[in-house]
Amino acid sequence: ANSPLAPWYDWFLNLHLDINIFHSSCGHGAKACAELSETQGSLFEINKSAGHWINDGLMVFFFLLVGLELKREILEGELANKRNMILPGIGALGGMVAPALIYVAFNYDDPHAIKGWAIPAATDIAFALGILSLLGSKVPVSLKVFLTSLAIFDDVGAIVIIALFYTDDISLLSLAVSAACIVVLFIFNKKGVNQRSMYFGVGSIMWVALLKSGVHATLAGVILAMFIPMRAKGNPQLSPLKDLEHDLHAMVAFLCLPIFAFTNSGINFSGVGMDELFHSVPVGIAAGLFIGKQVGIFTLCGLAIRFGLTDMPKGMNWLSLFGVSILCGIGFTMSLFIGELAFAGLSGHEKLFDQRIGIIAGSLLSAVIGLIVLKFSLNQSDESAA
Repeated sequence: ANSPLAPWYDWFLNLHLDINIFHSSCGHGAKACAELSETQGSLFEINKSAGHWINDGLMVFFFLLVGLELKREILEGELANKRNMILPGIGALGGMVAPALIYVAFNYDDPHAIKGWAIPAATDIAFALGILSLLGSKVPVSLKVFLTSLAIFDDVGAIVIIALFYTDDISLLSLAVSAACIVVLFIFNKKGVNQRSMYFGVGSIMWVALLKSGVHATLAGVILAMFIPMRAKGNPQLSPLKDLEHDLHAMVAFLCLPIFAFTNSGINFSGVGMDELFHSVPVGIAAGLFIGKQVGIFTLCGLAIRFGLTDMPKGMNWLSLFGVSILCGIGFTMSLFIGELAFAGLSGHEKLFDQRIGIIAGSLLSAVIGLIVLKFSLNQSDESAA
């Protein structure tokens, strides 16, 4: 975005791909087909830029993977024990409310800027676990489980926020089609259908319907995941859900997320001055991620432990809990995603800021400081053990 290749980068982001089934098959000539497409385009035409295809289409696989991980954790993982859900669930609540309140404190008087209140509420599970892995085998399993569980609750909260607050005008017909797809997926699950192609076929129809409904289309991935069978009918040793989760990991980690990051984090710094850097939007986001996350998570988790609602996980202490709370301020992927939704309609004089500056600044600060605190905590634990 700041190199001689910037024009090509912009060209790629704005490259349009139009899928229109009436274009050559209606049999009434080009003019009639165009008129038919125009009148029924809400159902049968998809015309999006490359950036939108990536955000609305490619990221479906990321949300599908999140949904699969959530279902597995609830049915057979750490969240199957309801008591294990208390601490990360409370932490996730604090980690969403406090950052949002900090952002609102910076932007409550700006009707455009206030739309981004949910941007610092998200935690990037992939980056947070990646930073944690830098500490090697010294990291206790309980710490990894707590961070993973909290991030999953956080993702669920982000998904609910997207569904409730970042939707366009609702199309009831498209929602009806989506509901019909859900019924079909439910029948597939109850009948023990294991073929991915059947789930993906219905899921594709549901994705198009949600895309046209005004509800964000990536939610189709989460909904589809809920109906993938945990165990194959007649063969309990086979898990369609775990197999699909395993197969998706590489695609999401090495294709979907890198392409998403490439297309959404290209900040052009030409003409960016102090006013843009210290605008209330990026400052509110950075403060929400770095300060709000650690304050919200650590405070509510500390209160829950002190009042006996749950216990400190084995192998963790107050300092490691604080370090993880800071690390949860890495909001890169989901924050970028929500940021694009929040400010999609703003341009020119309406948008004198770039929310991505705050996201990257807050995430980097949280990653570095969180890593330092956790490293110090683990070193102290080693000395105590010795």
